[in-house]
Amino acid sequence: MSCVPSLIVNADDFGLTPGVNRSVLALQEAGALTSATLMATGGEFKAAADEASRHNGLGVGCHVVLVDGRPVLPGAEIRGLVANSDDFRATLGAFVRDLIRGKVPEDEIEAEATAQIRRLQSAGIHVTHVDTHKHTHMFIRVLRPVLRAARRCGVTAIRNPFEPGWALTATPQASSARLWQVRLLRTRLRAFLRAVDEAGLVTTDGAIGVLATGTLESKALRRLLEAMPEGTWELVCHPGYMDAALDGVRTRLRESRAIEHAALLNVIPSYVSGHPGIGLTHFGQVGVRR
Repeated sequence: MSCVPSLIVNADDFGLTPGVNRSVLALQEAGALTSATLMATGGEFKAAADEASRHNGLGVGCHVVLVDGRPVLPGAEIRGLVANSDDFRATLGAFVRDLIRGKVPEDEIEAEATAQIRRLQSAGIHVTHVDTHKHTHMFIRVLRPVLRAARRCGVTAIRNPFEPGWALTATPQASSARLWQVRLLRTRLRAFLRAVDEAGLVTTDGAIGVLATGTLESKALRRLLEAMPEGTWELVCHPGYMDAALDGVRTRLRESRAIEHAALLNVIPSYVSGHPGIGLTHFGQVGVRR
């Protein structure tokens, strides 16, 4: 753990739409964002990969998608993962239900995660870390194969998706139902840290902004930053510009993406410049080993 706060500002869903891509790049250029995780099968993957290669200060990870999307591998090779179609299960609930029932083989998760990471690397991306769409690697049966895939591909860091208590307290606008869910999932933290350590990867002290997903405006963001203690933390965000392509994507995050973009732009550069003890970084520049 570092003796002063270090902050990774990471945008998920890079490669989803042109508006998301433009938002990520604009925020990075403005000093409001340090990292993004790229979707290997996103509709705008190629454009995002091409742009990322021209933005040297942007850390780029692999946003491993195992639910609500489509795979890199042919469906015939991962029948348990895609179930009855060539796409992944549409909802997190359906995925978790079948995961618990043993219907989603770990070797298929590992193969698909490896294929997604390799696709980024083949596009010339130095993959700084991995995380997962909808934080599915909170579950040990997903975490184990994703860690194996990361090691196979030479990726040395992974998102710690668990939000610390101080950040939950600093997010009073969240619904009681979502707060209950996030707190319940925190019971998996110890197993997560043990598995990451055994795999030899590094992670952060925790993720912030998870509870605030969909409601992260300037006031909420400033409150989180003001509460941030020493350590290395990742701010998980989903910025984007609204465009026609977003209307064609199955996501609950629409208008909120523009709100998050504005919040990051309004708060991050000025807050960091006024608090010299806070350092902006990305996963390729940290080495927090548990």
